[in-house]
Amino acid sequence: MKRTVFVVLLFLIISSAGFSQGKLEKAEKGLSKNNNYSSSRSSSRSARNSSFDNDPLWGDLAMVFIEIGLYATYYGLIESPEEQGRSASKAFITKYPYYNSNKGNYAYEWGGDTNHSRITLTNRFIAENKELYGNHVNADFRFFKRVSIEADYLQLWENNTFFGDNSLATFTFLAKYHRVRTEKFNAYWGMGATYIAGDVDELGFTYGIGAEYFFAKPMSLELNYNQTLINTRSSDKLNVLLNYHVNRLKINGGYEYLRIGGVSFSTFSVGIGVFL
Repeated sequence: MKRTVFVVLLFLIISSAGFSQGKLEKAEKGLSKNNNYSSSRSSSRSARNSSFDNDPLWGDLAMVFIEIGLYATYYGLIESPEEQGRSASKAFITKYPYYNSNKGNYAYEWGGDTNHSRITLTNRFIAENKELYGNHVNADFRFFKRVSIEADYLQLWENNTFFGDNSLATFTFLAKYHRVRTEKFNAYWGMGATYIAGDVDELGFTYGIGAEYFFAKPMSLELNYNQTLINTRSSDKLNVLLNYHVNRLKINGGYEYLRIGGVSFSTFSVGIGVFL
């Protein structure tokens, strides 16, 4: 019996000392092990990198991943090497759509219908109903073949019998890059800022995309969308327009959707534009 008790006590003492020492040692060794482990990892990485540098297969795989990254970023947003040899890569800005042919905003050859820059001014009246309506003014300055700067002003009014009269204005500035430039179709993406006046009185980051398709003279279909991020919420503008081109003028009508502070507006618009 005494022998059994002695063995049990001895086991407990050894176990307790072992566990206590084990925790401290793990803590201490953990630190040194991390350093040694990091050092060994760095050494092994250096060794691997050296071996990869001398491995043609690894070099080929690295180039594949680099190409994928470029296509997803620069090539996707700006231009790929394959596109540089095509006519659209050097397309010129037209003086205005359908100047003397079936070309839209771009022409592949320099001639009497092209120019180095162009300004487009448009004004559209929009309305959701007889109580809510507004005016939409837009100026777009296109230059350097691929770049344009857009200034947009939207003013809304609401005449409500029970809640009185209200108004809201937004000012948007976008720097746009025209990614696709063919004689029938063009598309862009852009970034900038929007200021919402009134009680909001806030400035937010804005991004936008858009396209125009010249499907049959003298008509074109245009789509523009931008979103502004303000105070964890967004302000969205989408318009789909049918344009009728008459020399330097265009008459348009269509649908305009607005979402401001979680409130949606579905409006119809009609307006006129001029190319300068």
